[in-house]
Amino acid sequence: MSWVDGQPLGGVSVHDRALAYGDGLFETMRVIAGRPRLFERHLARLQAGCERLGIVIEPRAVSQEILAFSRELDDGVAKLIITRGEGLRGYAPAPGAVPRRILLGSPVPRYPAEHRAGVTLFPCRTRLAEQPALAGLKHLNRLEQVLARSEWSDASYAEGLMQDMSGRVIEGVFSNVFLAKSGRLITPSLERCGVAGVMRAELIERAGQAGIPVAAEDVWLEQLLAADEVFLCNSLYGIWPVTELGAHRWPHGPLTRKLQALISDLSSSA
Repeated sequence: MSWVDGQPLGGVSVHDRALAYGDGLFETMRVIAGRPRLFERHLARLQAGCERLGIVIEPRAVSQEILAFSRELDDGVAKLIITRGEGLRGYAPAPGAVPRRILLGSPVPRYPAEHRAGVTLFPCRTRLAEQPALAGLKHLNRLEQVLARSEWSDASYAEGLMQDMSGRVIEGVFSNVFLAKSGRLITPSLERCGVAGVMRAELIERAGQAGIPVAAEDVWLEQLLAADEVFLCNSLYGIWPVTELGAHRWPHGPLTRKLQALISDLSSSA
């Protein structure tokens, strides 16, 4: 199932800048009973990203289009891609380029049920470049993640851990990272690189409402290894506790269990 600019189509122009430069953004949304989950957070991140990249969209029209697509999809995953539109050769955007909207529907990924009790992380060698101008955005330039994901084929690894060029822990290949230490929740700062996930934002808010101290700050590998608990999150699977990274082990601890319960309304159908 695919729509391009609101119409059922299966392709785009070869002149679209997304093909040549990855010039655009995307959102991946879990759709249940025709409704995108965490919809307002997805829209807010999309709009903020478009503003930073200088891509002009009509938020209300985009919102209505996503909702219509989701109703037709009913249950699955909706991926929205916003590109800057078509242009000729050269990096400079063509004056008057019209942004393109692409919606793709797919089945829900079937992750092993045991991931909810603990997963093993692969230590990726590929590092994330530090670029504050793009930090936090879910832009279309994902080659770092492609390289990182190609580092392992062993199915015993559910995810890979990524660091920046300075060695800070940033995120998983397709997840955000949290650690717990002495009852305090910490997630890596994304001021230099990384994707600001919508589930990450939801967890920060719900943890605060539950009285759990939470902060976004620089995290180094030694700090991660010394944590009481570590877990991953994203908008499709919810929370996965991390129980193993190399020779290091963590428990599926009480704070992680509490947070899994706090978002049970979001993750029970993932």
